[in-house]
Amino acid sequence: MNLLELKISSAHGVQYVKNLEKATLTPLFRGRPEIDTNISIQELQRAETICPSKAINAKMGILNLGKCVFCKECEFVTQGKIRFTNDYKIATNDPDCLLIRKEISSNIRLNENAIRKEIRSYFGRALKLRQVSSGGDNSNELELYAAGNVNFDMGRFGIEFVASPRHADGLVITGPLTKNMAGALNICYEAMPSPKLLILAGTDAISGGMFADSEAIDRSFLTKYKADLYVPGNPVHPLTFINGLLYLLGRNAME
Repeated sequence: MNLLELKISSAHGVQYVKNLEKATLTPLFRGRPEIDTNISIQELQRAETICPSKAINAKMGILNLGKCVFCKECEFVTQGKIRFTNDYKIATNDPDCLLIRKEISSNIRLNENAIRKEIRSYFGRALKLRQVSSGGDNSNELELYAAGNVNFDMGRFGIEFVASPRHADGLVITGPLTKNMAGALNICYEAMPSPKLLILAGTDAISGGMFADSEAIDRSFLTKYKADLYVPGNPVHPLTFINGLLYLLGRNAME
């Protein structure tokens, strides 16, 4: 390294987040929601009525994070009895873990018993992913690409996006899964060598989001193949995506 490079390195300092597991986001970040145990059924009903993606079930006292678009309208209408924390570790492999209940206020984690053994034995040290946007609006796509930038540097863990499904270990789907992309998704997934992963990134991919009832949607792909990881967010945050993958792979964010 010459003198000029040393000066540039010294001026820039450390640009990447050293510990992606312990990074702290601003309180304004909309992460894992919590429901106050003192919330009334009337307040839940108002939240259910105003929710644009039908994520709230007032009768059961549940907020489905897989449907939530993080708009905070429920927080406003309940005067904070539904509130969004800045906890970004909300990825899981179990859809039941995405159900936020008023009786329970706990972190979202992966179900270790549901992780296929071959995932960690094959992909524990290196993982190549092919990302496909199936009707996405480019917000989730931009955040996933940001996961590989100098700040988050996902590549330090051997996790990278590749251009061809034949070079990939897993498929990352963004968007609500449209009819126009149904055939392409099948072709892409079938072109990948086995064993392979399936990851749903963003509310639209997990549930269809606000487009779930649209005639342009075809989610039959997910009736044939089970997702290995659900990454909520609208859009997903790079820290949510990376930590979710590392937990799935049994990795440490400080490696």
